[in-house]
Amino acid sequence: MTSFSPLRDPATDHLLTPQNAALVIIDFQPVQVSSIQSIEKRTLVANIIAVARTAKLYGLPTVLSTVNVATGRNQPIIHQLAEVFPEIAPIDRTSINAWEDADFVAAVRATGRKKLIFAALWTEVCLVHPALDALSEGFEVYPVVDAVGGTSRLAHDAGLQRLIQAGAKPTSWVQLICELQRDWNRAETLPGFSEILFAVEGH
Repeated sequence: MTSFSPLRDPATDHLLTPQNAALVIIDFQPVQVSSIQSIEKRTLVANIIAVARTAKLYGLPTVLSTVNVATGRNQPIIHQLAEVFPEIAPIDRTSINAWEDADFVAAVRATGRKKLIFAALWTEVCLVHPALDALSEGFEVYPVVDAVGGTSRLAHDAGLQRLIQAGAKPTSWVQLICELQRDWNRAETLPGFSEILFAVEGH
């Protein structure tokens, strides 16, 4: 029962660590959430909040983005996410593909991380498009498959398949939090880890 010492370098680890990854959350707005058909909406919201709380617990740089709030055509980010990240102002866009917005791309690059954990609505559009662009620029992309949703199950699955074929590495929110925690002996984050992991019904 002895963990390796010293620990693997968290900056160069091939797995996700708090030191090598960033979180990107795109378009979790009321209209988008209400249109999801591939996953039960309450489950979707619970899962994205678990992802957000995980990022907060481990200090991951986080980029939030919305579409069409400033134009008045859409509503702001869902309040549950705003409450997790009150200090982060979402980057609002008019472009459907977030990677075609200069401020968004600058914010992602400013994290200094090459491993990007992605969650976006819809899977087939606002996840796929910027994730493909990120992959083409040399980033590693980790879509959180149970914290995203599409306009149909078929659309969701096709979007994920397109990303996987392009080299994305799918994960789930439970896999993510366990990958970041990695060892029960990491006492500083253990209480938060347990609280998040066991707060969602069924886990």
